[in-house]
Amino acid sequence: QVQLVESGGGLVQAGGSLRLSCGASGRTFSNYAMGWFRQAPGKEREFVAGISWNTYYADSVKGRFTISRDNAKNTVYLQMNSLKPEDTAVYYCAAARLVGVVVAKDRYDYWGQGTQVTVSS
Repeated sequence: QVQLVESGGGLVQAGGSLRLSCGASGRTFSNYAMGWFRQAPGKEREFVAGISWNTYYADSVKGRFTISRDNAKNTVYLQMNSLKPEDTAVYYCAAARLVGVVVAKDRYDYWGQGTQVTVSS
């Protein structure tokens, strides 16, 4: 069982930056593919970025967001720069017992509770 806790969300002006963190319980964190998803009001939850031995990004965030992980700290990060109002959403961290980046949300086994990111124009 893995428990995930996100932090770092908040209110920021367009063009600003935020760094989200996701702490994970368990001793086998390095064995999991990790991902960040987001869900805006009235929309489906969508893939943002994933990391395993490689990284992968949604086109909408490529060049602006960076996903990274620190296996010693059981933590995955999402650095978000040049934020836009359309980035406003609840951001979720997820873990999958798979090797390689996982894009499909139904392949993730564990989810955090989410953290709100609001970007004002």
